[in-house]
Amino acid sequence: MAGVEGRVALVTGAGRGIGRETAKLLTSRGARVMCVARSEKELAKTGMEYTAADLGTVEGCRLVVSETEQRLGPIDIFICNHGIGSAHERVIWEQDRRTWEETMRINLDGPFHLSQLVVRGMVERGYGRVVYTSSTAAQTAEHAGCAYNSSKSGLLGLMRSVSQDGGGFGVTSNAVLPGWVRTEMAERSARSEAEQRRITAEEVWQERAALYPPGRVATPLEVAEMIAFLASEESSGVSGQSITVALGGSL
Repeated sequence: MAGVEGRVALVTGAGRGIGRETAKLLTSRGARVMCVARSEKELAKTGMEYTAADLGTVEGCRLVVSETEQRLGPIDIFICNHGIGSAHERVIWEQDRRTWEETMRINLDGPFHLSQLVVRGMVERGYGRVVYTSSTAAQTAEHAGCAYNSSKSGLLGLMRSVSQDGGGFGVTSNAVLPGWVRTEMAERSARSEAEQRRITAEEVWQERAALYPPGRVATPLEVAEMIAFLASEESSGVSGQSITVALGGSL
């Protein structure tokens, strides 16, 4: 099985959580990986090639694509995993417009700009794998999370568009929809919810775990395994799909 060996992969949101696990997994399977996030401190701890940038700007997106191509070569695999969560959001009638705009800038505009830059080369070379990390919130909305819910739903539209536009040129495009995963971003939301409800964050996590048949939440590695498959040559028959990784649950 050829998998990802020798392929150049750009992984965003790779400083921690699902992105870091994905970058490690792809590296272990022979890919040459560029890790991207806003925090250089977090990236430095990965021990892998990295570039720090704000992917909510066109300039930041151009920078990471250029750096990856100059240092590693043409991009074969694009894992679009970065984003901000909903812990700071409010119900829609109280939502701050700036929160909406920042979420869209990072969670949806950035993925569009990166996709536009990366997919062009994939089409020219006749090969590419694009994987977006969306969320179960794209299908079952979270309470007080209109910006996050909408941005993650928008990612599915972008994913399907890339699937259609690139499908005739050897490019596949898919999305993973994780349920609750105990990442730093999810920890922030647990603390926020706990404070509002006057319970502990651990009690919030116990409630989240109870949503799934195994009585636990998925691990970052479990999500990374699905991403790694969709990034491989063996996934050539899968494109335009939204694949839930939520232990049999829907949230």
